[in-house]
Amino acid sequence: MPVIDARHLEGISQTALLTLFQRAAEAARPDGVIDDPMAIELRDSLDYDYADFGKTHQATALRALVFDQATRDYLAAHPGATVVALAEGLQTSFWRVDNGRVNWLSVDLDPVIALRRQLLPASDRLGSCAQSALDFSWMDLLGDTTEVFITAEGLLQYLDRAAVFELFAACAKRFPGGRMVFDSIPRYLSSYSLRGIRLSDNYTAPPMPFWFTARDYDQLLKVPGVRAVRELGAPRGRGPLGRAVPLIYRLRPLARFRAPTTLVEFG
Repeated sequence: MPVIDARHLEGISQTALLTLFQRAAEAARPDGVIDDPMAIELRDSLDYDYADFGKTHQATALRALVFDQATRDYLAAHPGATVVALAEGLQTSFWRVDNGRVNWLSVDLDPVIALRRQLLPASDRLGSCAQSALDFSWMDLLGDTTEVFITAEGLLQYLDRAAVFELFAACAKRFPGGRMVFDSIPRYLSSYSLRGIRLSDNYTAPPMPFWFTARDYDQLLKVPGVRAVRELGAPRGRGPLGRAVPLIYRLRPLARFRAPTTLVEFG
């Protein structure tokens, strides 16, 4: 890959570099929790000082594994479905889950889409749309297809609550029979982020106003067209804490603190 300057990314778009850095660092470890050689190659092809992001951790890679498995499960039942990856950033999910038949639409802002087009392999089953996920005209690109799986990985926390629920409602109305998977953060982390989470002297993470926990599923079930909501839990990670997290996620008393990856069924 050619070396491309990525220093122009800023704000929420800059988090695409943060999550790429964390996933690639994990993939490069001999005991890494994710197999993602393309992420390593992509990271190394960008001119950017990743030291600005401070230390790495396995949480981003573990989140990607949950999204991958949810996508594979849907494709097992609908092998020719369309996956819509909202605010995909520099994810390499398509190549990790590709079954040879899936169609994929990456929706993100223009600077990120431009990098994806420059650096990632082309495919006649991989499309892109340079716009905000909240501009619902991306839905028109899918035509009349009913087999749609929507991913919102690392997106919703950066939006306000009204916008998030408008997105849920629009997807439920347009894609009955489809599904959506998203991750979230708990209230205390959202409050902390509004004061500024400083990862290094040169980087402060954007504020994350939207929070959502396992105790808030009743709110989502009130959205017209949402048929079911299911918690996907957490995969087993590395080390004592990584091994303990899946067990902690099963404890009901902790539901109000737990911000799980969630699968939503429309119908």
